[in-house]
Amino acid sequence: MTALLRTALTGLLLVSASATAALAYDPALSSASGSYLAGRSAAKARDNDLASDYLSDALKADSGNPVLTEKIFLLELADGNMPKAEEFAAEVLKFNSQQRMARIVLGAMDLKAGHYEEARKNFEQSAYTPIGELTSWLLTAWSYAGEGQLTPALKALDRLDSNESFANFKAFHQALIADYLGNDLRAEAAYKKAYEAASGSLRVVQAYGNFLDRHGRGPEAQTLYRAFIAQDGNPLIEAALADSLKGVKPKPFITSANEGAAEALFSLATSMTDDQSIDVALLYTQLGISMGTEEDVMYTLLGDTYETMKRYDKALAAYQKVPAASPLRVNADMEEAVCLQHLDRKDDALAKLKGIIAADPKNFDAIVTLGNLYRANEDFANAAPVYEQAIALLPNPGPGNWRVFYYAGISNERLNKWDVAEKHFRKALELSPNESSVLNYLGYSMIEKKINLPEALDMVKKAADLKPNDGYIIDSLGWAYFQLGDYDQAVTYSEKAVELLPADPIIAEHLGDAYWRVGRTLEAKFQWQHAKDNKPEPDDLKRIEDKLKNGMPPPAQPVTPAQNAAPKTNG
Repeated sequence: MTALLRTALTGLLLVSASATAALAYDPALSSASGSYLAGRSAAKARDNDLASDYLSDALKADSGNPVLTEKIFLLELADGNMPKAEEFAAEVLKFNSQQRMARIVLGAMDLKAGHYEEARKNFEQSAYTPIGELTSWLLTAWSYAGEGQLTPALKALDRLDSNESFANFKAFHQALIADYLGNDLRAEAAYKKAYEAASGSLRVVQAYGNFLDRHGRGPEAQTLYRAFIAQDGNPLIEAALADSLKGVKPKPFITSANEGAAEALFSLATSMTDDQSIDVALLYTQLGISMGTEEDVMYTLLGDTYETMKRYDKALAAYQKVPAASPLRVNADMEEAVCLQHLDRKDDALAKLKGIIAADPKNFDAIVTLGNLYRANEDFANAAPVYEQAIALLPNPGPGNWRVFYYAGISNERLNKWDVAEKHFRKALELSPNESSVLNYLGYSMIEKKINLPEALDMVKKAADLKPNDGYIIDSLGWAYFQLGDYDQAVTYSEKAVELLPADPIIAEHLGDAYWRVGRTLEAKFQWQHAKDNKPEPDDLKRIEDKLKNGMPPPAQPVTPAQNAAPKTNG
């Protein structure tokens, strides 16, 4: 799922994903060890509420346990329970005086209270890892800004020069602090530098445009906004452009040191998108919310973060907190629909999207999202016309619109409307020639249909070159060679695909088929058994069991594809 504040894309591609494991708090697990183990299990499933319940029980039985205290501190922070998080942070520091997040939480608490010197002491003691240094010096700079001290604030930011990857953070917050403290010359120079380095950054464009508008330079601000919208529409930028055209003078982008600190935490959280760092992003987002900044932006980010973590119940609750008057409200409604879909409330999801479209029949993103929901439900008969409705809103499609043509192609291919599907796939490639998912899908489908085989094989090869570690694409290349009768090559690529995705039953079946054709029948049966053990769909299971019993017919007979469905992709 593509989240509004994490990337430049607003189109949503739904993929099958189960919600967090259905766990429930059981007071009967009252022993310290039982509660601890249950808490660890819940934490692993990222069910922070449940984990906190169990670990709190364990702590009652083992008061003062440092491991439990630290875990509960992080869970309370992740849940946004700041009074509890601050209380536990103080306890954590009694046995671990350099616990980074505890120092940041207490420093933020001091900053909110206007105790800037105490805040700096806490921040300084958290600066012993790269992320700790970046966080510490950004927040330290804002503590000086809270005292009205520009020079010490900028000197704190100079500490970021030790790591070149921090340069964009430094330039942006130099601009914000100079702007907040009224030094227009420094602010403009820093805004220009930040914009030159990151013209695609939502917040940089917002802040710089805001600065220009406040200084009577509306046309320059409008140029920035239009350039951003041309690359990727965003409701916040669209609202800023509309106000600028009306001559509305905006309030300053940052109006307090607390807001500046929250912006620093926002900057950090939006940069943490992988599975390794998303838990830290959640902590920073919750801490940013506690600083009392823009609710619509922060709750949208919170929802985006929970979606990335596949905590759709929590994401739904976060999106519901986006204020009704916010430009992000419609986006939040769309994201709510996506969450409802993942929570198996499919009718509610469809109804919400249809309501958005009824209110605004030209809402391209909502229409595409509705098509994605139908497609996720394998309702291709409804998905295809909805995508056509979206395409009709694009008089001049650009490179960023390739997905809607790709999705329309998939839906029509599944309806056996190949002529329409192929037209859409080729349009997607015309708009963006190096999209591996489109190359894979179109090439694979053409091979299955024995159409333009040299071109089709080249497409799948190109997809594999672009994504050499995508198991589904490598499997497609192996299956392409199998369909063309080059079984040695089929074995080579199918083996690699199994290495990349060892638990996929169809990929294992494909390798078994390739082994059978080159005479490695024992290994073929092993792979088919492996495919069977990995719980294939009922129709696939029946076919695999027949192969285990009877082997495969000679290749002189027509080749039956191992999948009626189109190739799997990650896109």
